[in-house]
Amino acid sequence: MTTQPLLASSREDLRAALGATRWGDDARVALVPTMGALHAGHAGLLARARQEVGQAAPVVASIFVNPLQFGPGEDLDRYPRTFEADLTVCEQEGVDIVFAPPVEEVYPGGDPQVTVDPGRLGTVLEGKRRPGHFHGVLTVVAKLFGLVRPDVAVFGEKDYQQLTLIRRMVADLCMDIDVVGAETVREADGLALSSRNRYLDADQRWRAAALSRTLYAARNAARYGAGPAIGAARHELRHARGLDLEYLELTAPDLGPAPESGPARLLIAARLGSTRLIDNMALELSGDS
Repeated sequence: MTTQPLLASSREDLRAALGATRWGDDARVALVPTMGALHAGHAGLLARARQEVGQAAPVVASIFVNPLQFGPGEDLDRYPRTFEADLTVCEQEGVDIVFAPPVEEVYPGGDPQVTVDPGRLGTVLEGKRRPGHFHGVLTVVAKLFGLVRPDVAVFGEKDYQQLTLIRRMVADLCMDIDVVGAETVREADGLALSSRNRYLDADQRWRAAALSRTLYAARNAARYGAGPAIGAARHELRHARGLDLEYLELTAPDLGPAPESGPARLLIAARLGSTRLIDNMALELSGDS
């Protein structure tokens, strides 16, 4: 039997919910930040959060479409907002508190004068194509960390650069939070679950599976080394139609230069019509034939 989560829309509501006597003083708090439009991938994050802290501790899900991370001409106004359905997902996954503040509650003075600088890593890949995006991401995550004071925060590996930057922020600013990365949840054809997938028409949805096919092709060729892995990915992309490729980058797990062998990450971004999709996959590079 599921229990409806406590709904908090203000800082005061959140403090009262977190202070509920049903949790002991030593209970660890888990936070899953989201922008709503929840799907099975988010459900996996919520389940992972529960796994991290156990049944007797609070799991908090935040639902907030953060305007600070959207640039001019991006999809802030049309970003899907499905609040009632989101509450149902949270209830099904046993979330204890849903923090869903209005913009003025998160940014009471308008755009903040002090933001979190993502550094060099915020200027490559997604940051290169979306200037200012990671300033907005890290700033709102830092604010959520300050409001919720979690012991554990769970993020999806689909947004791998975001996950990497949040881990860097937590380490550099001594936030003492365990940042957990949850594996990407995929459709049967391999497409990574994303709130933006609902923008795709039937033909675009079929073509979008080329992103994951590209990544899997590289993973299968990675045992021959970095060059063959990238070559296999590019070969797969040559058969894709309708994809406007923005980048295909092989890096180290920390997004530094790609190694000759060992763990690596392949990241891809492309457009299908007006919809922009990203994905990534872990590779294990080897020079063995």
